[in-house]
Amino acid sequence: MAGAARSFWAMAVGLPAIVCLRLMVWAQHGLPQQAGHTFSLDIAGYVLGWLLFALLTFHLTNWFGRGPYWPRFITAWNWCNVIENLLLVFGGIPALFGAPPLIDEAAQIFAIGWALWIEWFATKHTLSTTGLTAVGLVILDQMIGFTLAALNTALLQN
Repeated sequence: MAGAARSFWAMAVGLPAIVCLRLMVWAQHGLPQQAGHTFSLDIAGYVLGWLLFALLTFHLTNWFGRGPYWPRFITAWNWCNVIENLLLVFGGIPALFGAPPLIDEAAQIFAIGWALWIEWFATKHTLSTTGLTAVGLVILDQMIGFTLAALNTALLQN
């Protein structure tokens, strides 16, 4: 369990990629009026989403009989997030250099697909579970992120 706890350092290691993603959006679309507020909400959502998923999966894995596997799962998941966020940064680079939309969108789809696959693969194998259960946990992770992003957007509009 100590190794699992130490793996949460991945959140700090992955933070530069999150900052880079926000800067890439601003480079393409311009700086918003409330840049500091937007950035603060991004970081809060990043931390909250990460911890919320860890907490939910701790309870869910116990519920479906995979609790003993949770420490190795969350360790792998934490470090996979670093890789996933780096993939998203690389997937966004073509747009920064004015690549045609087809190349830009293909790079983003490839990066997102690869990131989702990595999370699914790690989830399936570290929990020793079915592919469908792993899909469900990946969807849970994405839904947490989408919900927090929507909440951030709503907060910025008020």
